[in-house]
Amino acid sequence: MTQCETILNYIEEHGSITARQAYKLGIMRLASRISDLKKAGFDIKSDTIKVKCRDGSVSYVSRYSMNKKEAKP
Repeated sequence: MTQCETILNYIEEHGSITARQAYKLGIMRLASRISDLKKAGFDIKSDTIKVKCRDGSVSYVSRYSMNKKEAKP
C-alpha cells in the first residue's frame, strides 16, 4: 500500500489525520503526501488545531480531512 493510500484509509476510518498520527504510520512528510492527493483530485481540507505539548505548552498543528459533499435536495 502506498503512503497516499494509507492516508486515505486512515482518514476514512478515523475522520482526519495529523502529522503525529501519520508519523506513527511511517509517513514522515504528511503535507507533501496531502499535496499529492490534492493534485490527484481528492478534496482534502486543512484545519489548524491547538494541541497541548508534553511540557504543558500549547502548539498548533494541521489536521487534514476530506471535505464533505453536501447533499442536494
